[in-house]
Amino acid sequence: MTELTAILAALSIGYLCGSVPFGLLLTRWAGTPDIRTIGSGNIGSTNVLRTGRKDLAAATLLLDALKGTLAVVVCRNILGADAALAAAVGAFLGHVYPLWLQFRGGKGVATYLGALLGVAWVAGLAFALIWLAVAFTTRYSSAAALLASLLTPLVLVGLHQYPAALVFLVLTLALWFTHRANLSRLRQGSESRIGAK
Repeated sequence: MTELTAILAALSIGYLCGSVPFGLLLTRWAGTPDIRTIGSGNIGSTNVLRTGRKDLAAATLLLDALKGTLAVVVCRNILGADAALAAAVGAFLGHVYPLWLQFRGGKGVATYLGALLGVAWVAGLAFALIWLAVAFTTRYSSAAALLASLLTPLVLVGLHQYPAALVFLVLTLALWFTHRANLSRLRQGSESRIGAK
């Protein structure tokens, strides 16, 4: 298998893993309202939390992260390190733009984190700690994700993970794009805080 073939295969595997809409599936199985009709309308854990089911939101967060980790680890073991990075990109894109939901998915934070843990667990831990610190201080989930992702490429450079730093710089830009409405609300002071009704 050529390197290009391996990278394309990893992108595909990552996309298929990432596109499993756990938030939608879990809430449907639990009999809650369709999460695409409430809050932000996306399928991620933050919107699942708006159903009032903290257990489902936690499960969504865990599974959305694990699908990123799984894609990266499987592809690294089978196809190599470069393919693992391609799988990270595929998983993120699959979550944000799932084929089965007319390319309308979540914002990608949990899957970004899961893929990062698969690539460099120390960087993933740093992301989680930064997220927790900012979220605890500001009560803004979006601000926490944006700052944590902004610092991720720098953490990877510090770990001498230069190809990963470049890939996650691109994913950070993509994550900021998915949060463009949140950025606007943060500037206006109208962004919802964690725990707000």
